[in-house]
Amino acid sequence: MAASRKLASFRLPPLPTVGELIKLYNLRAEKQLSQNFLLDLRLTDKIVRQAGSLTNAHVCEVGPGPGGLTRSIINAGAADLVVVEKDTRFIPGLKLLSEAAPGKLRIVHGDILTYRMDRAFPASLSKPWEEDPPNLHIIGNLPFNVSTPLIIKWLENISNRTGPFAYGRTRLTLTFQKEVAERLTASTGSRQRSRLSIMAQYLCTVHSCFTIPGRAFVPKPEVDVGVVRFTPLAQPQIQQPFQLVEKVVRNIFQFRRKYCYRGVEKLFPEARRNELTQELMQTADVDPVLRPTELSIPQIRALADAYAHLCGREPGLLGYEFREELKLKHLARKSNTPMDAPGSETPPPPPPPPLQPCQEKPREGR
Repeated sequence: MAASRKLASFRLPPLPTVGELIKLYNLRAEKQLSQNFLLDLRLTDKIVRQAGSLTNAHVCEVGPGPGGLTRSIINAGAADLVVVEKDTRFIPGLKLLSEAAPGKLRIVHGDILTYRMDRAFPASLSKPWEEDPPNLHIIGNLPFNVSTPLIIKWLENISNRTGPFAYGRTRLTLTFQKEVAERLTASTGSRQRSRLSIMAQYLCTVHSCFTIPGRAFVPKPEVDVGVVRFTPLAQPQIQQPFQLVEKVVRNIFQFRRKYCYRGVEKLFPEARRNELTQELMQTADVDPVLRPTELSIPQIRALADAYAHLCGREPGLLGYEFREELKLKHLARKSNTPMDAPGSETPPPPPPPPLQPCQEKPREGR
């Protein structure tokens, strides 16, 4: 017990400040890597506090850079910290921290998008999915250019319970460009509601913690930064494969200012578009003239379930992408061999009647 208290109360010895390390190693933020340094340890401490207690915790930090957030994580009592850094220039400064905290800091020189986090920590950390989250956290001040693809990758991992979520419902505390943070946490009907809102919130409890002004970073970005905490749900709100849900949501939100059935139509080949769209909307019992931003997650679930049912009946639908059909038409026109040659003996059938809304609403604007 005394050993445990000693471990939790560890503090880093006096070290050069983060600013001094930047000067010492002649470090500069690379614009093409979307790097912005956070030097104020009061702010890095505040980010770490959003993750909850890190006493004796295992932590993976994404993109530690010069190590400001790294120091706050160690001082918060983490027993085992793995930092994944792609930029070679930051490794010497991180090694200095590692020497100051023996046995606590492991440095991985690599890309977080390909790093196998499921091999980074002992299997004994694992907890059944339905139980409380494991004592494992992912924390990071993410570069803007990697934040969205990375959270999408991790959301898919949550859906499949792979990667860092092989240990259970691992929690994440991450920074994003303020606009992205607002999309992740946007509620039904809000202007910021987007594909990212649905994909994150059907799988996680998503909490907006606080906003960091851009002037706190070096160099100062043109936007402010939002800190967001994710806790995977014990039961996802949509019980369908991630790729299927993503396809439905992507199609719906590609026409975010149109009625939702406009995006749903693009799930189906042109020849049967109206027929299958009508069937899907009626099966899901969702008003076709709702805007995408007005759809709740239960309504998205109903649409995804109805689409999965149609795909089970007609398996070819799942692989259909309307942009590929458009591309083939374009190539056919370009080679002067149109798909529907003029003068063909059998004229095309008349289009089915337009989709009928469930209730009277104003005409859709253009």
